[in-house]
Amino acid sequence: MMSRVQKGLVAGFVATIAVSVLEIANLMLGPWAASFPRLLSVMLQMPDTMAVGWVAHFLVGTVVLGPAFGILCPRLPTDTPESKGIVFAIGAFILVGLTVAPMVGALGGRPVGMFFMQAGFGTFAWMIATHAVYGIVLGNVYGRLVQRDKRVRSMEGAAPAH
Repeated sequence: MMSRVQKGLVAGFVATIAVSVLEIANLMLGPWAASFPRLLSVMLQMPDTMAVGWVAHFLVGTVVLGPAFGILCPRLPTDTPESKGIVFAIGAFILVGLTVAPMVGALGGRPVGMFFMQAGFGTFAWMIATHAVYGIVLGNVYGRLVQRDKRVRSMEGAAPAH
């Protein structure tokens, strides 16, 4: 059985892949909004190195947000894992949009503004949408892992003693 942190890592990785598919589609079809990996590369003061943005995107989505969700999930309001995921992911967006994004310019990087608004309203809307998708997938996968562990535990309890 996996711990909540381990379940969060797995769920965060799957959710990051789901959002990455959307980001790639956005890049191939337009783009009509700045991608999160692009914004991360700008924030990390490497705007010409998208690979850095993609690595940061996977690290944050998998190693930071996934385990954090695993820890916080039982305490989040709402009843379903998917709605807990949305609350968590939009909360993370608000936290980053109010703190990290505005500080980038003050720290010498290219300013992206509060909630990345320097990139335009389309990017703001894209960030909300992709964070909601991330949260839905995160919660769904996490919830399935919790259910799997419950089934395993109940089967172990029902197994005949040898």
